[in-house]
Amino acid sequence: MRQAVFPFTAIVGQERMKRALILNAVNPSIGGVLIRGERGTAKSTAARALAALLPEIEMVADCRFRCNPNQPERFCDECRERVARGETLPIKRRRTRLIDLPVSATEDRVVGTLDIEKAIQKGERHFDPGVLAAANRGILYVDEVNLLDDHVVDLLLDSAAMGVNVVEREGISFQHPARFILVGTMNPEEGELRPQLLDRFALSVEVRGLSSAEDRMAILERHIAFDADSESFRRQWIPREDELSAQIDAAKKIVDQVTYSHRDLFMIANLTAEMHVDGHRADLVILKAARAHAAFEGRKQITQRDILLAAELALPHRLKRGPFSETTLYEGELQERLQAAADDYEEQSVQTDADAPADATPSEKKARS
Repeated sequence: MRQAVFPFTAIVGQERMKRALILNAVNPSIGGVLIRGERGTAKSTAARALAALLPEIEMVADCRFRCNPNQPERFCDECRERVARGETLPIKRRRTRLIDLPVSATEDRVVGTLDIEKAIQKGERHFDPGVLAAANRGILYVDEVNLLDDHVVDLLLDSAAMGVNVVEREGISFQHPARFILVGTMNPEEGELRPQLLDRFALSVEVRGLSSAEDRMAILERHIAFDADSESFRRQWIPREDELSAQIDAAKKIVDQVTYSHRDLFMIANLTAEMHVDGHRADLVILKAARAHAAFEGRKQITQRDILLAAELALPHRLKRGPFSETTLYEGELQERLQAAADDYEEQSVQTDADAPADATPSEKKARS
């Protein structure tokens, strides 16, 4: 019997965590989310609830890697060979899967390896899929990610970024899609991730227990009702779950159409430069997350608010602070910095126009900037 899952929309508070998960659901190429916080703050509940919330996906019915029949350019080697032979691939719809990765997982368990049984019995080399294959087009959940071997974390993050798993070992040469939403959770009291690994997680959220007595009472009431009759409780939340699921599905269809301006790029770059963020990964993440947020709200043009909400999730774990410093960025602080960047852009534009010849075309004025 399948275990009942607490509804995503019934989770009280923790809006940043829910936003980070939703944005990754809209665009998995954002690169995953790290949820940091004390025990009992709905970290694992939210990850499992997201999987139950997401709409069904189309897949090649008998493919071990759940290939998307509408994206042949991302087929696994097996599906490519079948198409080359002239086969018509069968299609079916399935729910989005959540795959748990145990802390004890080895590299072979993650990427896949030689099928030893077939090698011994038949003398044939066959690829035995690993966790990355099972998680393709689903959610890969890693609890206590800070306790996982650094090398394994690197493998997960590489696959999440590239969207493909390439295996070249033990006489096997094989590749398959590995596009998944990576969700890592951890309790900082049990140890930290190396800064290099922290930066590889696209988004990061700090979660704490809610302090309001009203919120805490709501949590109690909902969990008591869920424990007493989980199916009845879920039925009460189905309308909200269906509404959010449809909103995510609609956003996935338009996210690649969301546009941005030169001004938007300037604000993002100015913000990360002013906050002394190393590298350029944060800039790209903010842009992707801002586009996903605009799509989630049904818009095809990002705004300063989209950038603000994306930056709240993309920057905290990338800031250079002391070991006991607060890692939460506050909306007011970012709002001021973004507005200053917007003002700088406007001043530069005015100055560019003033320096340009009177008969210059708009494109010539833009080239001067």
